[in-house]
Parts: sequence; C-alpha cells; structure tokens
Amino acid sequence: MEVTAQQLVAGGDALARLPSGKVIFVEGALPGEVVRVQLTDTRKDFGRATVEEILSASPDRREPPCPHVADGCGGCSWQHMSPEGQYEAKVRIVAESLARTGKVSSAAAEVENIVRFGAVEPVGSRTTIRVAFDAEGKPGFRARSSHDVVAIKKCLVAHPLLNEALSHISAAPGSDAEVVLRCSVSTGVVGALVYGFEEDIDGLDAVDVLGDEARISERIDTQDFGISMGAFFQSSPQAAELLVRAVRTMAGAEALSGSFGPVVDAYGGGGLLAASLVPLHVPVVLIEDNEFAIDDAKQNLRAHQAKIVPVPVEEWRASAAGIIIADPARSGMGANAVKALAASGAPRFVLVSCDPAAGSRDVRLLTEAGYVVDAVGVLDLFPHTNHLEMITSLSLNKEMRVGPNGETFALGDVPPAA
Repeated sequence: MEVTAQQLVAGGDALARLPSGKVIFVEGALPGEVVRVQLTDTRKDFGRATVEEILSASPDRREPPCPHVADGCGGCSWQHMSPEGQYEAKVRIVAESLARTGKVSSAAAEVENIVRFGAVEPVGSRTTIRVAFDAEGKPGFRARSSHDVVAIKKCLVAHPLLNEALSHISAAPGSDAEVVLRCSVSTGVVGALVYGFEEDIDGLDAVDVLGDEARISERIDTQDFGISMGAFFQSSPQAAELLVRAVRTMAGAEALSGSFGPVVDAYGGGGLLAASLVPLHVPVVLIEDNEFAIDDAKQNLRAHQAKIVPVPVEEWRASAAGIIIADPARSGMGANAVKALAASGAPRFVLVSCDPAAGSRDVRLLTEAGYVVDAVGVLDLFPHTNHLEMITSLSLNKEMRVGPNGETFALGDVPPAA
C-alpha cells in the first residue's frame, strides 16, 4: 500500500496515515516521501510498517555512508538522511513533544524559536561504544529492534582508537558477554569494561586499563577529568564541550556566579557540569548515587567549594539553591525527583533531557511546581540517530512559591506544612 510520510516522531520512525485514517509508524521513511510499505504490526489504534519502495524521495535522502547499514546494523538508524535534515527533524520532535506531552504553550518552544546549539562531528568522534558478539564470536552491534548481532570491522562514528581496539577483540562462540570500550583523545589510553565472563573475551591485552574501577583521564576545554569505566560520561570530549557551552548559555552568568545562592548539580555524575560551569568560590551541591561517579566527582571537584550528596535525587533533603542543573538518565526525573528539587525554591532551573518524551513530562511537572519555560534548545550529540539533547531553561514564577513537599501556593498564602 502507498502512504505519504508526514513527520518523524520520537523513536525515529515517520508518521503516516492509511486511507482509513489509521496512524502507522514507518521505519525508514522521511517527511514528505511517498512510499510503498509493508505492515509489520497492526494494533487497535496504530500500526507499524517498513518501506518496500520509495516512490517519491525527500531531498534530504542520501545513501548511508556506512556499509554496515546495508548489513542490518541498528546503531545509526538515520544515516539515510542528510545531517541538516537530521538536525531539523530533532528540533521538530522536541517542539511536538513539548506541546503534546509537556503542555507547553510558550513561544520559546516553537520550532522557529528553539535554540540550535549544534552537533558533534558525524564521523570518528565517539569515544565510548558498547560491543556485543555474534554466534561466531565476532564483535558488532545489535540489529534494529532485535537481539541479533551484526558483525562489523569498523564503526563509522567511533574514534580511530576504538576501531583499533575493536580489531583485536573477539569472544568465545555463543558468548553473551558485552564489552564497553572507552578512549581518551588527550592521552590515547583505551579502557574496557566487560559485562559477562571476562574469560570469554580474547584480545583484551590490546587495551590499557580494564574493569569498572579503572580510570582514564580526558581533557574537556582546559580541564582534565578523571573518568571511571563504571561511570557514565558523554559520548566524546567534543560532546562534553558542546553540552557545557549550551548549559552555560541557558543558565546565565549571574545564576552560575552564586548571586542567587548555591548551585545544585543533580545527577551530577563525575562533576563535568559543576567543575566546568561553577567558579571555585561558589558553593555547589552535587547529587549522585553511582559509586564510581562519586569517586570521580571527589577528584574532579577537589578545588571547588563542593558538597557531594551520595543519594538518589528523589531522596535529597532540599536546601536553599540559586539554580538547579539537572541532567538525568534517559528515563528522566519523574514526580518524586521534581518534588525534591522544587522544594529548594531555586529561582532558576536548567533541565537537560536525552529523551524528548521523558523530558517533556518533566517540564510539565516543573510547570506544575511553579516554574515557567524561558527557553528551549537542541543539541545533537549522536548524529545519524534519533537521539538528541533537549535543554530547557525555566524560572520560578514570582507569583508562586514552592512548599517543603513540592506544593505550590500563591505569595501571601500560608505555606503547606512539611
């Protein structure tokens, strides 16, 4: 059957409608294309399909630059789209998600007003990859929407140091082990972390450090950061630098200077944002519950006026704050974490979200807690994929206050009891 793709949606597929009006999500189609599709899943409210033939192609369509796409590798599902098309699609996904899920009506969330913070280099920049192994023990990545592994010899987006390490490793046939490889651009050190049986993996002597406690050093702008293999870090130094600059812009110099009060870095990891953004004399509270990231933060923030709180964000006992910067995992903050952070009464809030649906939900929760959206930005740290960073700047409504349990009440009213 023939359909016309309308827009790309969160998850990366194109939305289209059957002649009956039923919505289907089409894998591989681009906005405006007329395609012949094969239905792969039909449900009451929607269906899923794949492209059988492109009858009218988008000007943004191109041949995927990586040969492993034709082999079925699911690592980079948007390689068939131009970099410019990818970026604008991500901006539109954010605008749609904020309107639909976030219930945001602010002009700041409209497509033309969303701040474009740029993208990392689309080839050879990624310094962390997670590798699985096929039945023969060859390294590769998962096929899209599948546990099958597509063997690869070289990854287009991976840094050359990782591709060199990748060429040496293999696994025992049938092993379900996976290996995270991470490299430092500034030092050339390569680390590995094995999930599963380490003895299943051959070639680990090609890496310099091994295990979740192993640490590499990376320079971000002018600072050196210790990064444990067992802790999260951005996909590359360039990604980290772009993120720091974007958050600095959205937070504003006055808030970061401590003029409004201490800076709170929620989901602070190893301290990238706190160490990069907060002057040494300004008090900063970093909230983090990953033990390896906490150890990194202690090292990376040793020159700062930093207090590290080793608890989940939702368990933080709020103290006064001038600005909160939150960079949660893909699942977002959720109601309990928003409640805990809002209880600080921080007049400024910057939220970094790597999932537009979860981020938009969190924005809605923040607006319900008395915040208003001032600006929205998009950063592309994962070219060739549907993944994105949505950065939302909010301020506390001066006509509202936030109580100790996250409730909002008008100025002049008696605040709720704790």
